[in-house]
Amino acid sequence: MPGADPTTGECVTDLGTTVGSVALPNPVMTASGTSGHGAELAPYVNLGQLGAVVCKSLLAEPWPGNPPPRVHETAAGMLNSVGLQGPGVAAWLADDLPALLATGARVVASVWGRTTDDYAAAAEALAAAPPEVVAVEVNVSCPNHHARHEMFAHDPAATAEAVAATAACGRPRWAKLSPNVTSLVPIAEAAAGAGAEAVVLVNTLMGMSIDVSTRRARLGGRGGGLSGPAIHPVAVRAVWDVHCALPDLPIVAVGGVARGVDVVEFLLAGASAAQVGTATFAEPGAVGRVLDEVDSWCRSEGVERLAELVGAAHGGGGGGG
Repeated sequence: MPGADPTTGECVTDLGTTVGSVALPNPVMTASGTSGHGAELAPYVNLGQLGAVVCKSLLAEPWPGNPPPRVHETAAGMLNSVGLQGPGVAAWLADDLPALLATGARVVASVWGRTTDDYAAAAEALAAAPPEVVAVEVNVSCPNHHARHEMFAHDPAATAEAVAATAACGRPRWAKLSPNVTSLVPIAEAAAGAGAEAVVLVNTLMGMSIDVSTRRARLGGRGGGLSGPAIHPVAVRAVWDVHCALPDLPIVAVGGVARGVDVVEFLLAGASAAQVGTATFAEPGAVGRVLDEVDSWCRSEGVERLAELVGAAHGGGGGGG
């Protein structure tokens, strides 16, 4: 409970938050695609202490991903073109999930598809997942497989179709959206109307790098997705805009989180939780450090309940989503 530590007198913060119907002990999660399919980060961080572990996006069947090279460091981030490589839902449930659950982690599965039928098939396969899989992230926005004109997240109707197709998973769904649009609000509204309890803002920005010596694209998939500190202000603006327009829609923020104050900034903009992604490539335990820093910041600022921060930069405070 919030109050003061009886030993030190220091403020103790209730870090609990909610994303739609999903209650979490704190707002810090891993980001899909950056922490593997299972317990890969367990040697570096106590996964059971995190808000949740969000697994790499899965197709119903195995998928090989894009050709190498797949990653290129940029001045303030990273380009990746992994292409959603994965073992398929059935293999994930059998081979990867048990070790992850053994850590005590709350798990958010993530699915993607080339068609609405793909989304439906992945969701149906996930219906057999144990209750520790607390939600399903519907990734309609990866730039490493779909061309711009084919991405579900660039069209409200297509987004709604993909989200609606995943109802068979039998658990709360969060729609992961793209920043590569003129306005996120109608797309977020369409996702919510199709059954998403929350939106995840944002996926990577479309980008590219060319080697001037070889005169060829540096990534095997040519274009890729830009992540890391470079996109943090873009993600903050996305959260701000969607929260302004749809204040009752819970938001999970992602994009360039490297410090606890980055999470706090997202909360103030209107998010109820945040994900740590690219930072784990250089520092596998980054997500645990970020959680500790959020706690320390809240204590130092006398924040008794994390919910006090959600949307507070808009002037009226907010709830936990």
